[in-house]
Amino acid sequence: MLHNLTSTSPLLILDMANNHDGSLDHGLRIIDSVHKSAEGLDFKIAIKFQYRNLPSFIHPNFRTRTDLKYVNRFLSTKLAWDEFLVLKSHIESAGFYSACTPFDEFSVDMVIEHNFDILKIASASFGDWPLLEATQAWAGPTVLSTAGASIADIDRVVTFLQNREKNFALMHCVAAYPTPDNQLQLNRISVLRERYPDVPIGYSTHEDPNNLVAGPMALAKGAVILERHVGDEAEGHTLNGYSSSPNTLKSWLNQIKATTEMLGETQGLNFVNEAERTALTGLRRFAFSNKDIAKGSRIKQEDVFYGIPGAEAGLTSNIFGKYAVMTALQDIKSNQDLNLQNTRVENPEVEISLIREKILNIIKASGVVVPNNSTLEISHHYGLEEFPNFGSCMITIVNRDYCKKLMISLPGQTHPEMTHREKDETFVVLYGDVELKINGEVSLMQPGDVIAIPPNTTHGYYTKTGCVIEEVSSNHNPNDSFYLDPLITENLDRKTFVKYWI
Repeated sequence: MLHNLTSTSPLLILDMANNHDGSLDHGLRIIDSVHKSAEGLDFKIAIKFQYRNLPSFIHPNFRTRTDLKYVNRFLSTKLAWDEFLVLKSHIESAGFYSACTPFDEFSVDMVIEHNFDILKIASASFGDWPLLEATQAWAGPTVLSTAGASIADIDRVVTFLQNREKNFALMHCVAAYPTPDNQLQLNRISVLRERYPDVPIGYSTHEDPNNLVAGPMALAKGAVILERHVGDEAEGHTLNGYSSSPNTLKSWLNQIKATTEMLGETQGLNFVNEAERTALTGLRRFAFSNKDIAKGSRIKQEDVFYGIPGAEAGLTSNIFGKYAVMTALQDIKSNQDLNLQNTRVENPEVEISLIREKILNIIKASGVVVPNNSTLEISHHYGLEEFPNFGSCMITIVNRDYCKKLMISLPGQTHPEMTHREKDETFVVLYGDVELKINGEVSLMQPGDVIAIPPNTTHGYYTKTGCVIEEVSSNHNPNDSFYLDPLITENLDRKTFVKYWI
C-alpha cells in the first residue's frame, strides 16, 4: 500500500482519537459524517483509532485523578474492545481502510488481533523501543510520526525498520495542538525525502482546521500521506482546536482534490495536452532552406533559416540540434520548407545519451571518484555505429605541464592503436581487465598494474569486461595523437563532448 502512493494519489488518515467521547453511537456518527464529507471523492481514506490498555497504561496511584489532563481524558472517553470492533466493522462497511495507534505493548497485540490495515506510531512513541520491538510481530504497513525527533533518532528507527524489511512511512509532524502557521515547518518534508529517498514521507497535521493551505503545500512538497483529526459536534459534543468538523473536513477534502488535479502526473513527463501542443506549434519556428540544395547533399546549419509560419508537415527548429545530420532527399529550392518528404534528419543524441549512461554505470561499479562538472569525451573512431566495437571515453582531470585523465571503455571495446611523438604517459588500471598491445606485444593487465608508455610507442588495448584506466602523463597536445589506421585520422567528426553528470 505505502510504496504505491504518490502526491496525486495520497493516503488520507483521519484520526478519530478520543473524539468519540466514549460513546459508541457518537463514534458511528463520526464515521458516517466522514463518509458523507468524502462522497464523490476518489481517495484512499483510513479512519484511525487510538488503543491504550488503561489498567496498565496509567499508574495505579493516579487512576482516579481527574485533575490530570490526559488521565482524565483517557478515562472519561474509554471504550470497550468489542465496541472498537463494532466501529472498525462500520469503517470497513463504509469502504474505508482501518488504522490504529497503539500506545503500549498490549495494545499492539490488540491491533494485530483486530486485524487492522495500518499500524500508526505516534510521535510520543517514536523512540519507545519496547513498543517498537513489540510492533515487529505486526506484518502490515506502519506509519510513524516524527514530531520532536532528531535526525539521529530518525536514523536509528529507519535503520531498525529497514534491517527488518518492514513496509513503513515517516510523517513530518509538529506536536503543538493546534500548531500556529509559523511553526508548521513544511520544508522538513523535503529534508526527510532527501535523506530517506526509499521511504514514503507524509504530513501529520495539527494546524487550525480552517487552514486549507498546509495540506496542499505538503502534497506539493512530495508528501504522499496526510493525517488529520476528525470529529462531530452533534448533540452537544465539542471539538478541540485541531480537529475538523464535517463541514471543514469537506472543504479540506475538496481542496486536496483540487491540489492533486493541479499537481498532475508523477510518473514522468509524458502527459499530452492538445491545447498546449497546438499553442506551442503555432509559436515554434520552422526550418526553410536559404539556398538551392541538390538531392543527396548534406544540409549544413548555415543552409537553413528558421521562421514562422510553417506548413503542418514542416520540420521545426527543435530537431536541429548540434548532433543532427540532415540530408536532402529531393532537390530543394531556396525559401522552401524542409519536411519529412524532402529531408532526412538523423539525430544521434539518444545514442550519445545511452553511451553516457553505460559509462556512468562502469564508473559507479568501479568506485572511482570523478570531479563534479566533468566533461565526458566520447571517441567514436569509426563512427557511432561502430562504437560498441571501437572507441573509448575520456575525462580530463587536469592538463597543464602535467596531465591526468580517466579512460573508460565498454565491455568488448577496442581502442585502436596509436602513438604520441611528445607525450610520455603511464597507465594505471583501476578497474576491469585490459589487454594492452605495445609495439605489437600483448600484456594482460589487472587492477593495480602500472605500465609506462614513452613517446613514439605504438599502443592500443582491448577490454573484455570494461575498464577504467588512469593515465598520468606530460602535457597532452590534441595534435600529438597519430593513429595507425589513416581512416581514423580522416574522420574529423570522431569526438563528441557531453557533460558527465554524477
